[in-house]
Amino acid sequence: MNKSVGIVGARGHTGAELIRLIARHPHLQLAFVSSRELAGQRVDGQVDAYQGDLCYESLSPAEVAARGADAVVLALPNGKAGTFVAAIDAAHPASVIVDLSADHRFDEAWYYGLPELTRAHYRGQTRISNPGCYATAMQLAIAPLRQQLAAPPTCFGVSGYSGAGTTPSERNDPAKLRDNLMPYALVDHLHEREVTRQLGLPVEFMPHVAPHFRGITLTANLWLRQPCQLADLVARYRDFYAREPLVHVVEAAPWVSAIAGRHHVDIGGITLAPGGKRVVVVATIDNLLKGAATQALQNLNLALGLAELEGIPHE
Repeated sequence: MNKSVGIVGARGHTGAELIRLIARHPHLQLAFVSSRELAGQRVDGQVDAYQGDLCYESLSPAEVAARGADAVVLALPNGKAGTFVAAIDAAHPASVIVDLSADHRFDEAWYYGLPELTRAHYRGQTRISNPGCYATAMQLAIAPLRQQLAAPPTCFGVSGYSGAGTTPSERNDPAKLRDNLMPYALVDHLHEREVTRQLGLPVEFMPHVAPHFRGITLTANLWLRQPCQLADLVARYRDFYAREPLVHVVEAAPWVSAIAGRHHVDIGGITLAPGGKRVVVVATIDNLLKGAATQALQNLNLALGLAELEGIPHE
């Protein structure tokens, strides 16, 4: 029996990717897609993978709750999820909510859904906070060595401009970004605080936006308490993710161009400095997929009792 899923905030890049994934999913069916800007337009006119008569609607929180969908994905800007959550809580508390914003990433009452690292803590929660894209890459790059670290990890991140959303700004203006690399929020970035909370150790993060559309390159500098051999480090990463189909440990430093449109994370280029205590690791991730929509689908599958990777292309 298919499960019904509604999307609120479907105009954005992530909303479109979610529509594509759900349209191809064997056990999920789109119940509604809400977008004020696209209201009245056919979904199949905006998203090539969708086939059907569904049109975008501009739904209020009460109207979303009244639809009674098995699950609702909130793909809204930060600070906008609360009224929708309250309406669904009141009308259909058993419905699953996956929030892609940062509104509930620091809320103990919500399950933080980075399955490769938090799956063991899932206890049937129906309120799920989807991690940030940078935060996903950082945590997966750092986690295998978390217990061996002697100092706060330092992470240098570069994202394609789709990560800045669809609202016009300097950070998603291709003309301004051409031949450029734009640093922003160099201290106290939201994802820095998110990763610090989740890993239980301070993390330093310096984000940048580049002229390419999608994909993140994340380079993590890690200091170890004890010297280590490179072969042992590589083996640790391979063992840590041996049963995770959406994390690939590769030999060379991965290229962001190769991760675009892919649903996994590449971790590689593991390099050891002289002395054996400084490690540099590179992770690449598609910020719209494993950094957002793919991870949301993992969480939906888990909460709806389906196989976690159902509907997700993977090797």
